Parts: sequence; C-alpha cells; structure tokens
Amino acid sequence: MSLNPKLSLAIGILCISFSPIFVKLAGTSPLGAAFYRVFVAWLCLLPYCIVKGKLKISRRQLAYSVIAGIIFAADIAVWNMSLLKIGATVSTLIANLAPVWVGLMSLIFFKKRSGKLFWIGTAVALAGMVVLVGYRQILQLEFNGGILLAVLASLFYACYLMITKNIMAGIDVFSFMFYSMLSSGVFLLLINTFMGGNIVDFPLRVWLCFIGMGLLCQLLGWLTINYSIRYLEGTKVAITLLSQTVFAGLLAACFLGEKLEAKELIGSAIVLAGIAITFLKASPKGAILD
Repeated sequence: MSLNPKLSLAIGILCISFSPIFVKLAGTSPLGAAFYRVFVAWLCLLPYCIVKGKLKISRRQLAYSVIAGIIFAADIAVWNMSLLKIGATVSTLIANLAPVWVGLMSLIFFKKRSGKLFWIGTAVALAGMVVLVGYRQILQLEFNGGILLAVLASLFYACYLMITKNIMAGIDVFSFMFYSMLSSGVFLLLINTFMGGNIVDFPLRVWLCFIGMGLLCQLLGWLTINYSIRYLEGTKVAITLLSQTVFAGLLAACFLGEKLEAKELIGSAIVLAGIAITFLKASPKGAILD
C-alpha cells in the first residue's frame, strides 16, 4: 500500500461509519453481526495472503497480532453487552473515551506527552459528543453495570490502538490483519456459542448486510486505518476516530431517512473542531502553526 496516511485514515473512518447502517438494516443480533463482519473480511483476505506469502511472521508479531485481535473482539462484545443495560447514545459517548485512555497510556507507559493542543482538542471533541447525544441523557445517567461495560469497551479500544501502533512499524498490514481477524473471529464465535446466539439461520437480506460489513467496514475500513496508524501518532488517530459518530449520523440521514436535529449538527461541528485542534502545531513561543 502507498497512500497518504491522513487520506488513508479518512477513508477508513468513512468505511467503518457504515457499520451501524448495516447493523440496523440487518436487524439481527449485534454479536452475530460482529462475528460475520470479521469472518467475511478474513475469508476475503485469506487467498491474497497465501498467494503473496503474507503468512510468514515472527512469533512476537504473531503473539501481538493475536492479542490485538482478541482485544478488538472483546471491545465489540463488551460494547454490545452494554447496550442491553443502558441507552445507545450514552454507551457510545462513554465508549468514545478511548482518546483519553490513549493519551494517558502514552504518558504512563512510554513517557510521551501528548501536548496541550491534544488535551484541548480532546476536551472540545468530547464536549461536542455531549451536545450531539443530548445533555439530558447525561444528567439522567444512572450508575449501573452497563456504564462499567461501556468504560471497559473504551479501555479495550484504546489498548487495541496502542498495540497496533507499536507493532505496525515492523509488520505488513495484511499479515497483521490476517492473524488479528482470525483471532477476533474465533473469539466472537465462542462468545456467540456461549450466549446461544443465532449464527446460521438468516434471510438473504441479512447475509448481504454481513457481506457489506465484512468488505467495506472491516476489510477496507481497518486496512486503511491500521495503515495510517503506522505513520500517524496514536493519540491523533484515536481522537480522529471520534468523527465516526458524525459520519454515521450523516449516513443514517442519507440511507435510513433519519432526521438530524439542530443539536446533532452543532455537536458534530464541535467534534470536528476539536479534532482539528489536535492536528495543529504549537511553535516554541506558543504560537499556533498549521
């Protein structure tokens, strides 16, 4: 792959923004949809990796790829479980704490300071998320197990981004995706089996949605995002991923006929402004540069 990392990240975010659209159109178990999203993408990647010899990696790279895949699957599973206990808007807001965890992990484990602009931009973007989902949802929040699950999902998401950032410099993106998706698929299959979910009996419409999620959201989406992680700072990737919520809302309006309220438009603009702030650079004297 030879692509501008920022453009690659933008393409990836747009692709994964279609995920809630496919899930809604499928109208089936979120865990079943998550399994087939990963499984379809892995099946499509399998022949390419065999032909191009992408299966040979070191034991260390294999271990990191498998761990990353399990964490990615755990993130999806835990977040979907939180939806059973709290509303989707609140769960999504809490799950989007991932940029905060990435910034803290970078400081604690790698002694890397993210800088004032990152934290300012993160605060602005999270404030935009509050406006987008509605402040009343936050004020009415009751502490329960669903909140803990959503927080855990955000931690898993942050861990996945951190692990990916540290392994992508020395491994081919296709090799990483092959083994990480393989471990994700096995983990999600076990979760579905344990919970007694349906993973076989679906109408054609649902199968088409699964294929769409696998090809667009998982394969193309995460190939381009993981490629960008190799060249961009993990903190910036994490905060930029917040724009997925904005794009998902716009796509829902286009494909599902959902109406966007004023608060959603204003909140989306604030989120994007916060993301833009994190990509600014400060001069040694404190002046802001492009």
